[in-house]
Amino acid sequence: MKFILGQKIEMTQLFDEAGNMIPATIVKAGPCVVTQVKSKDPDGYESVQIGFGEKKSNSKALKGHFGALGSFRFAREFRDKIQNPNNKIVKLEVGNQITAETFNVGDEVKVTGTSKGKGFQGVVRRHHFHGHPATHGHKDQERMPGSIGAGGVQHVVKGRRMAGHMGNEQISVKNVEIVKIDLENNLLYIKGAVPGARSGLIEIVGEGELKITKKQDKQEKQEEIKVENKIENVEAAPVVAETTEGVAEETAPVVEEKAAEEAK
Repeated sequence: MKFILGQKIEMTQLFDEAGNMIPATIVKAGPCVVTQVKSKDPDGYESVQIGFGEKKSNSKALKGHFGALGSFRFAREFRDKIQNPNNKIVKLEVGNQITAETFNVGDEVKVTGTSKGKGFQGVVRRHHFHGHPATHGHKDQERMPGSIGAGGVQHVVKGRRMAGHMGNEQISVKNVEIVKIDLENNLLYIKGAVPGARSGLIEIVGEGELKITKKQDKQEKQEEIKVENKIENVEAAPVVAETTEGVAEETAPVVEEKAAEEAK
């Protein structure tokens, strides 16, 4: 299983080789950083938490949780076991990165987002009720819900479709296709519409191998810094040699003049 977090940017349209128009949604996917790895022994279940997005500052609790990884705007947890097609579990470590490179054109994924809030709406818009006739004794009843319960029950049955808050719910769309990938800008072009408003958080999950970028150890970083310093010193050495040679060439005639004066 492979997954990533992203933000919905906007909708656009693409054209295939035959000239057919393909509606697509542009999603900025990643890069995401693994912020926590849970296991059954201390936590009771297996999951991976990843962070996405930039934020100027977090609370003290989140600063302590993220540590030196940075400040993230979003953090989500994926509880399913992460396996490759050969049924080998991927071992993730804190600091690993997940980018749009883990997906391929043609992958079918499940996209989860939060729908737009519509406020308080009636039954016609919220539940697509047909409504009443506009004439023949139905005064002011065109968009009314009608009867909400029988006389013998004496209460409204639980789950009755009525007017109320609409939208702002988690919605998942399955089997949507990725039609284009822009790795330079970390963009995924997903066929069709995606739930949510612009800049909303999107979760993308699909089948296949999860590609990760492992973190760089401190020792490796220190070794690289030492190597860079050695290279700089080696490059600086010829410059010093040239300057000393130049000084030697300049001082040689002066010494010859002094020797000639002493001989006189």
